Amino acid sequence: MKTRIKEYRAKHNMTQNELAEKVGVRRETIVFLEQGKYIPSLKLAYDIAEVFKAKIEDLFSFD
Repeated sequence: MKTRIKEYRAKHNMTQNELAEKVGVRRETIVFLEQGKYIPSLKLAYDIAEVFKAKIEDLFSFD
């Protein structure tokens, strides 16, 4: 899985911790997502997309 979360966080000047708080997970979860070591639930993917006003498919690709 590839993700563009780090890129979107940078565009929004947001830390991993801030994003984690907004979506109700630990910072480590965001770290693992950004590294492609964790596949998010549909709800978490949706919640992250909502924070950035983006589509899930813009943030995650399952190549």
